[in-house]
Amino acid sequence: MEFSPLSSALASKSYERFADICDDIMLQVAAEGVSFQDWPYAIHLLGHIYAGDINSMRFLWKSMPSAVKENNPEVQAAWRIGQKLWVRDYVGVYEAIRGFNWSQEAQGLVAAFSDHYTKKMFQLLQSAYSTISIQDTSLFLNMNEDDVKNYVQQQGWIVDPASQMITVKKWPIVTEQKLNPSKLHSLTEYVFHLEH
Repeated sequence: MEFSPLSSALASKSYERFADICDDIMLQVAAEGVSFQDWPYAIHLLGHIYAGDINSMRFLWKSMPSAVKENNPEVQAAWRIGQKLWVRDYVGVYEAIRGFNWSQEAQGLVAAFSDHYTKKMFQLLQSAYSTISIQDTSLFLNMNEDDVKNYVQQQGWIVDPASQMITVKKWPIVTEQKLNPSKLHSLTEYVFHLEH
């Protein structure tokens, strides 16, 4: 099996492309009829988790051989993260990350996901709350209370030490809008059809 695109993505820390690269290589290997015995299932699962593609992660899990699921602790640990994400157990995600001693190949990906996830949780708190306790914020962001105070103050939030509450400062959330050329083309054809 040719894993050089995967190795170069790991080396360049292009984690957002990881799941797609794994899927492409897996399709090539399947087309050639080669055995999947050396497949990096844990890395593949973690790639889908990083990309936020929980459905693909679940499909990969279901398609894995039972022996891999039962005998590979890193695959099981990656699956636990996915399970926590699926049920929206935000604190449990951090526990699942910390609860395993990841291999050298997976450490960078897991650390990047943890940082990415913390930023995502911060945005969730920002959009969902106007005030929140320091204790709850520390659970959502996986930080101790002193680190939470410093972190949120850097983001412009107001900390009230007397009540142990944080006032959330709302910032406009900027999301990237991805334009798919095929959708634009079909929409153009549809509008053209309606006009004529």
